[in-house]
Amino acid sequence: MRCGRADAVPLVGMLMIRGSKGEAQFRLFGWMAVVLGAGDSFHLVPRALALCTTGLENYTVALGLGKWITSVTMTVFYVLLYYVWRRRYKVQGQSGLTAAVYVLAGVRVLLCMLPQNQWLSADAPLSWGIYRNIPFALLGLVVIVLFFSSAKKHNDRAFRWMWLTIVLSFGFYIPVVLWADAVPLVGMLMIPKTCAYVWTVLIGYSAMKKEVK
Repeated sequence: MRCGRADAVPLVGMLMIRGSKGEAQFRLFGWMAVVLGAGDSFHLVPRALALCTTGLENYTVALGLGKWITSVTMTVFYVLLYYVWRRRYKVQGQSGLTAAVYVLAGVRVLLCMLPQNQWLSADAPLSWGIYRNIPFALLGLVVIVLFFSSAKKHNDRAFRWMWLTIVLSFGFYIPVVLWADAVPLVGMLMIPKTCAYVWTVLIGYSAMKKEVK
């Protein structure tokens, strides 16, 4: 499986949904993978077409629309991943934490919907790219800390690198937000970002194969 292929992730997701056999954490993981792969394809496919044909400047609308869709689906991805954490480690209560996750996700989606983003423009403002990613980065940080601490506490070898996959995804994503408009080739970092997410999905898939009988 090539990590840059967006179509492989939803395929693994569907396999997880079918193979979860009632295990809620893996069924959630499967839906999470489907959302991830479907959303990323809206961004990666037009970018790949642009780089292989007439250039990014001729795909402004398609790229902008893809970024818009991906921004929303990635937010949903992290909310689902939060619930995977709750299911895997049998977390009860923590209503304050859940509320914080929903507030961060809601603010992120709301900011993504505002017209000031100018998604379909070739001159979309960098400032709004930063604004909408602040709650997203905080949401990612929450999930990173949760998986790091819980995997260590429970000696969960299957999920011991989950936190790292998320760190890497943000490490590749942030330069795209900051510099892709000025240096278009920086946008290619979305490919290793997708690789990090494929690793995330494969962690869940491997755990399911071992744990679901």
